[in-house]
Amino acid sequence: MSILTNRPDLEAAVAQVAEVAGYLWQKGWAERNGGNITVNVTDCVDDDLRNLHALTGPLPIGTVLPDIAGCYFYCKGTGKRMRDLARRPMENGSIIRILPDGASYVIVGDRPVQPTSELPSHLMIHNYLIHSGSRYKACLHTHPVEMVAMSHNRQMLEKDVMGRLLWSMIPETLAFAPLGLGIVPYRLPGSVKLAEATLELIRDYDVVLWEKHGTFAVGTDIMDAFDQVDVFNKAATIYLRAKSMGFEPEGMTDEAMEEVQHVFRLPKRRPV
Repeated sequence: MSILTNRPDLEAAVAQVAEVAGYLWQKGWAERNGGNITVNVTDCVDDDLRNLHALTGPLPIGTVLPDIAGCYFYCKGTGKRMRDLARRPMENGSIIRILPDGASYVIVGDRPVQPTSELPSHLMIHNYLIHSGSRYKACLHTHPVEMVAMSHNRQMLEKDVMGRLLWSMIPETLAFAPLGLGIVPYRLPGSVKLAEATLELIRDYDVVLWEKHGTFAVGTDIMDAFDQVDVFNKAATIYLRAKSMGFEPEGMTDEAMEEVQHVFRLPKRRPV
């Protein structure tokens, strides 16, 4: 029997992860086993699940994260493909419980699928989100093609330059991703330095672009995190298609963006 049986909220949360995983594959953002997903599902856990015998002994996180002690997370499995997770989420991911020490975890269901190798990085972000009182429950790392392509242009990596440009391509980008786009200079994938740089920027941005690599996004659920990356990458696609037609797109004016900001009652844009 699956750990999801008779737990409709947990089943719905995992089903949403599977849905997003399918979108990532269809868009070409999740080649082979690329990308990672973690979702805080603690609110979906009942007493029976809390007392369920673990499938593994304690496994080290690699750091101490006290604010996630006792929490439960759905995690994509290491080496697993998004296209497979979309069809069989509990064979290509697992639910883990963080132990009271905040330094280790156990797998509780459905199978002892080892979580993503970037689990410590994701859990560092979740720890910050809980500590700061955020409503955000989901973390998404993926490889949106057009945004990664733009990160190969050094000028785009200056603070808020690419974010403002993408806002200007289509009004919905500013409306649905009003905090802009953080930029992390190239760091080794999976490294502590990459995790630390991402954590620093997630304090101000919901979406961070890793130079020549991909994006990391947070949201109230995994669909929310996906949507923000999706609107940014749509803007990047518009920009690159205009460039491929032989002209520099003029983008929306500051006045036009201020109007969007006012109508949608958005947070104040960062200065460029």
